[in-house]
Amino acid sequence: MMALVAIIVIWGIGWTMNLALARSGHRSAGWAAPLIFGLTLLLVWEVGVRLGDVSPIILPPPSAIAVTFMASLPILWADFAQTILKGALTGYVLGAVAAFAVAVMVDRSEFLTRGVLPVGAFMAALPIVGTAPIFVKWLGSDWPSKAAVVGVMVFFPILVNTVAGLRDTSAMQRDLMRTYGAGYWPSLFKLRVPAAMPFVFNGLKIATTLALIGAIVAEFFGSPTVGMGFRISTSVGQLALDLVWAEIVVAALAGSAFYGAMAMIEKRLTFWHPSQRK
Repeated sequence: MMALVAIIVIWGIGWTMNLALARSGHRSAGWAAPLIFGLTLLLVWEVGVRLGDVSPIILPPPSAIAVTFMASLPILWADFAQTILKGALTGYVLGAVAAFAVAVMVDRSEFLTRGVLPVGAFMAALPIVGTAPIFVKWLGSDWPSKAAVVGVMVFFPILVNTVAGLRDTSAMQRDLMRTYGAGYWPSLFKLRVPAAMPFVFNGLKIATTLALIGAIVAEFFGSPTVGMGFRISTSVGQLALDLVWAEIVVAALAGSAFYGAMAMIEKRLTFWHPSQRK
């Protein structure tokens, strides 16, 4: 009962602060409101676990997770480098480059349009729990097999968005390029690729989360004694839930930073697009 009352009080204070901030119209509301909301959730979590006598094996409090996080920085960094920098990032880059190259070929050939896109849809529907063990058997348990899983996962979203973007130009724009004597390649790089950039970045941003999920889940099916997926699976077996949550925090921070970097690059390269204008 005491825990419930404390949670209601904390939630009410956070709600009131955010409401007052929103009504004030202050310029700091854009970053202060999410910060207050996040701190409110952490306080509710901490108080609920402490006062509710919840076992740390079931749900550790944020303070215990923070202590484990700081004490395990070398382990967390090694896992981050193995899973994110090697597996996820390498597979993301390879999948994106392959998707863009295939999108250009699909755009030029009606035969490939009818053949590749349905096959790509079939590949996107394949469950990762089925494909990851296969790639581990083919490429070994180290990061190349995780990069392959990530490449397959990010390939189709980027491909579909890129093909849609390349076909987004109007007939009048394409006729104007032909009037100027531009062939396929000049039209592609001077008209269609710039017009497709918002679509391409939409696919790239979707793929950021898929890359992290793919790399981490793929490590459940075989990895060296390092990696976020390996650490999560072994820590769960050892009932070290605080370390599991520390790995989850690293994954969340990495995913947010990855997505933010893509959004920042998109804003710089597509500043002319209506979606980027204030």
